[in-house]
Amino acid sequence: MTTTGEDHAAARSGPWWWERRRCALLDVGLASLSAVECAFEGIRFATDAGIPAGVGVVFGALAGSALLVRRKWPIAVVLVAIAITPAQMGYLMGVVGLYTLAASELPRRIIASLAGMSLVGMLIVMFVRVRQDIARGTLDLGDWFVPFAAITTAVGVTAPPLLLGLYVGARRRLMESLRERADSLERELQLLAERAEERAEWARNEERTRIAREMHDVVAHRVSLMVVHAAALQAVARKDPEKAVKNAALVGDMGRQALTELREMLGVLRSGDGARRAERVVPLAAVGVAAAAAASRAVEEGDGPCLSELDELIGQSAAAGMVVDLSVEGDGRGYPAQVEQTAYRVVQEALTNVHKHAAGAKTHVRLAHRSAEIAMQVENEPPPEAASASSARLPSGGNGLLGMKERVVALGGVFVSGPTDAGGFRVSAVIPAAA
Repeated sequence: MTTTGEDHAAARSGPWWWERRRCALLDVGLASLSAVECAFEGIRFATDAGIPAGVGVVFGALAGSALLVRRKWPIAVVLVAIAITPAQMGYLMGVVGLYTLAASELPRRIIASLAGMSLVGMLIVMFVRVRQDIARGTLDLGDWFVPFAAITTAVGVTAPPLLLGLYVGARRRLMESLRERADSLERELQLLAERAEERAEWARNEERTRIAREMHDVVAHRVSLMVVHAAALQAVARKDPEKAVKNAALVGDMGRQALTELREMLGVLRSGDGARRAERVVPLAAVGVAAAAAASRAVEEGDGPCLSELDELIGQSAAAGMVVDLSVEGDGRGYPAQVEQTAYRVVQEALTNVHKHAAGAKTHVRLAHRSAEIAMQVENEPPPEAASASSARLPSGGNGLLGMKERVVALGGVFVSGPTDAGGFRVSAVIPAAA
């Protein structure tokens, strides 16, 4: 971080009003030189004024020492220099004072006024001094030299320190402005980095949730059917070998289907490793966007189920001993892949829950194709007590309904689930057709 404002004030190392020790040493040195100069010039002033030389020396030394406070009170230093100009002393103080004044943060009108006063004062003093020298015979030049010398000296003493001070002050203000902008830019970059980290973490959480939901939907249904068929296989193994062979084949088919879907999903995840490695070299601000894009790409590239496979899904449940009634309203049409996949997963998870919690119960699956939406409902009747007692006990993680709701709500749909008055359970969902 650069030092501006409070940091810049805290970085001061000099005494009193000086920012650094070298600034204090410089001002002390300049004030000493100015005091010596004014003290020597005070001797001539005392002689011309008819006062003791010691008084002139002390007066000049005190006046020249005013340069010590040039950084804190530049106006006072310039006024002192202008005041002692008629005594023909304080030239160094006038030059340094004008430079300090022009380089300060004071309004331009004050700088211009004091510079004009110094110019006029120096012009008058030099005019009188050169004229007196010519009158005494010290200078053997024409009258034209008097105004020329006065103007040249006044401008030469006033203009250079004034212009140099204006340049240094403008450059200092520019550097401070650039420093402040750099600080502001650094703070903005830190804020953007923090927001990018938050977006990246959010994207990672969303991706983990999506993967967990897909894994649950793929594994839970297939494994539930496998457990049901295995229980049936155990029950009829000795009584009906032919049916046991059929159930064993169904268990094998279910296992192979579950493995195939898992391989497809893991293949999609692995295909994104190269892209994620390439994303490590991009700026942090792109991580959140890249992660979200990867999640969407994984859904789009995966061979997800569709509504045309509902008959096969229901057939698998029927083969496991469930009585399933399917009714379809309206004419089916092509929906976006996410809509069809979500609708399929809702029906799949609802049937899985029936296998888990209401084995043997008759189930009604209703699908309605409407103009702007697609609606589905899976409702099961109360399970027979005998079937419930003899059914295989399947563990439940409690994430099925939550996953269905997340899927539907993410597409802008509505999801409702709960027990029925007859003692069964109902799952309903409505998804926009153009989600």
